[in-house]
Amino acid sequence: MKRNSYEYLIVGAGSYGAIFAYEAAKRGKRSLLIEKREHIGGNMYTHTEHGITVHDFGDHIFHTDNKEIWDYIRKFAEFNGYQNQVVANYKGELYNLPFNMNTFYEMWGTKTPAEAKAKIEEQKKAALGNLNGRGPKNLEEQAISLIGTDIYEKLIKGYTEKQWGRKATELPAFIIKRLPVRFIFDNNYFNHRYQGIPVGGYTQIFDKLLDSPLIDVKTGEDFFAHKDEYLAKFPKVIYTGMIDQFFDYKYGELEYRSLRFETKKVDEENVQGNAVINYTDAETPFTRQMEWKHFDGLSDDGVSVITREYPQQWDRNKEAYYPVNDEKNTEIYRKYAREAHAAYPNVVFGGRLGQYRYYDMDQVMIAALNLVRREFDISKDFNFAHDEEH
Repeated sequence: MKRNSYEYLIVGAGSYGAIFAYEAAKRGKRSLLIEKREHIGGNMYTHTEHGITVHDFGDHIFHTDNKEIWDYIRKFAEFNGYQNQVVANYKGELYNLPFNMNTFYEMWGTKTPAEAKAKIEEQKKAALGNLNGRGPKNLEEQAISLIGTDIYEKLIKGYTEKQWGRKATELPAFIIKRLPVRFIFDNNYFNHRYQGIPVGGYTQIFDKLLDSPLIDVKTGEDFFAHKDEYLAKFPKVIYTGMIDQFFDYKYGELEYRSLRFETKKVDEENVQGNAVINYTDAETPFTRQMEWKHFDGLSDDGVSVITREYPQQWDRNKEAYYPVNDEKNTEIYRKYAREAHAAYPNVVFGGRLGQYRYYDMDQVMIAALNLVRREFDISKDFNFAHDEEH
């Protein structure tokens, strides 16, 4: 490995790293992209079995209000018009999500927005009258202040405690800054203008992004097995792994939540009648069950594939899926970020793990393109979706 063989080392084959490699190659720059897993695509990786597109690391529905990003991602795959309409199962009772007039009718039998608002206000006053005007101190108080006790108890409490591994009274209020509450009959989970799923899955997008003679990809390659060598030989590194691991956890481990997935084939045409069902009671150990054929409509006859998602505590032997952005962890992250800026000016820390921040897919892609703008001195007005000249 000669120092000048590549302009960039990119650590991680998720969307942040893959988009940067693609855009750098269009500008004549060569990259080596390494990925510790045996596949590209990060958590967006998909595969096909029995004619069904399976999302290996939980469902990924693309949604955004950013037209540039929407047009950009559709250069690499055909997207359908899928809208996520989640059903909640609370001990056998079924409710529509997000909270809307269908949910309120199912919960209370209310038929008008005025009736639903009155019911919520009545419950909020009864539950939070003892706050004496102070603001909510924990997630439970915050959620009740927004939606009342019935919906909190049935549709938020158990699911949230499973997701975070803590009691709702021990979680900070800021985790639920707001809740999507609609006083209309609308089950579309997201409010974004552009929504969909690539027909045939996400992996095809990464195959196209990385299909360049200027991009070399090595999967099954652990950056930390040769960290010092990599840092010495590459003039610029785009690092999308955990920032605390990069520094060998010198300021302490940041907290993450991990996930475990159980996927199985079922010899039925239609198992649950919906793409996603959330299990919101505390007793059911998994948080949701996905039936993949309902996402893009592709399937062999008479068969289905379902996946159950189990949240779990992260440790160094597990994948980190999302950060726990409470005050303690934020302060630890700031220490790592300060040292990264001071000691490693040739390393860009990006993505959800590199920046210890919860990103949706479109936000990661926006961040990657913003890095491209900075790195190659590209105008803010430049539209990557319509860049055909490089």
